[in-house]
Amino acid sequence: MTQILYISYDGMTDTLGQAQVLPYLVGLSKKGYKITLLSTEKVENFAQRQHIIQKIVDDAGIDWHYVNYTKNPPVVSTLLDIRKLRNKAYKLHHEKKFDIVHCRSYISAIIGEGMKKKFGTKFIFDMRGFWADERVDGGLWNIKNFIFKNIYQYFKRKEKNFLENADYTVSLTQNAKNEIQTWELKNLSPIEVIPCCVDTDLFNYENYKEITENLGENTNQNPLTISYLGSLGTWYMLDEMVLLFSKILQYKPLAKFLVITPDNPELVLESAKKYNIPPQKIEITRAERKEVPNLLAKTHLSIFFVKPTYSKKASSPTKMGELLGMGLPIIANTNMGDNDFLFENYPCGLLLKDFSEKTMQEVCLQINNLLEMPKNELRNTALAYFSLEKGVEKYAGIYEKLSK
Repeated sequence: MTQILYISYDGMTDTLGQAQVLPYLVGLSKKGYKITLLSTEKVENFAQRQHIIQKIVDDAGIDWHYVNYTKNPPVVSTLLDIRKLRNKAYKLHHEKKFDIVHCRSYISAIIGEGMKKKFGTKFIFDMRGFWADERVDGGLWNIKNFIFKNIYQYFKRKEKNFLENADYTVSLTQNAKNEIQTWELKNLSPIEVIPCCVDTDLFNYENYKEITENLGENTNQNPLTISYLGSLGTWYMLDEMVLLFSKILQYKPLAKFLVITPDNPELVLESAKKYNIPPQKIEITRAERKEVPNLLAKTHLSIFFVKPTYSKKASSPTKMGELLGMGLPIIANTNMGDNDFLFENYPCGLLLKDFSEKTMQEVCLQINNLLEMPKNELRNTALAYFSLEKGVEKYAGIYEKLSK
């Protein structure tokens, strides 16, 4: 039986771990792979959700180990976490003799590359985007600062090493794969494209037909409700999304904006105030993952805008598959991940080429057309491109090749 060590610097008690790690691993465990999971857990999240995650992994037969996430001081804390992860991974390897080390993103890949050199294990670089460039594009690393410039350069060198030394690389987008293939690399590992897949059984509008069939036609009792799902700030363009909603209000004065986010509600309220949107037009709530589909079922369409930076070529927002699975048309922007390909080839919604006044007015004029998009066609896009089952099959295919 193939022994897999999966290393994640994201915690399983984080929302991201629950959405983008555990569902894959549960599926792979069902296929007979013996999976040991090593993650980095934040104290608050761990205290709230450890029992939930423990039940999931126990039921799936996954052996879960973790280290505590170190928040401060910057840089030093990450070095401490790398050391803790490496020590734990090496100890586990001595006990279990792993065949494959599957590394989620760059921090984990440092350990996986080291284990390949030291123990001869197979190494999967599951890159999850252009991480170092994301840190710069998102304003998290100011490369005018000597320290951050050196950190950025270090991880760009490591990125090339990972791509050259991995037995397999996983990219979230075809756009990123195409970009990587233009780089000067000594020996590029095979690359499989696997977008951020979703549990289309959980995110399924048909589970909420009683709600969706009674949404109504923009009345006082059932106003047009536009949703935004996810984190705010960094790469997500909150002001532009709120501005678009203010334009929609001119055409649909009964409309409401539902923001489902774990972040500070004041960020949304401040933006709404900037565009003279009455507070009662906006509802802000936080939700556990299992609660999200019920909230989305009460909305008619969804918006998300992402800064069209270089690093976003490699991004695949989890929310995209979730929204489409719920039969919701999406208003998004170009130059982000595989959006241009998807919106051209699949029913998804509307893609903005820019955020000009003219473009936003054009969107407002097309709202009714968006609302008429058949839910089953939107859901079929999720099933065709973002299906968890297909993602698990692709990962299993990589494991199978590396097990020979």
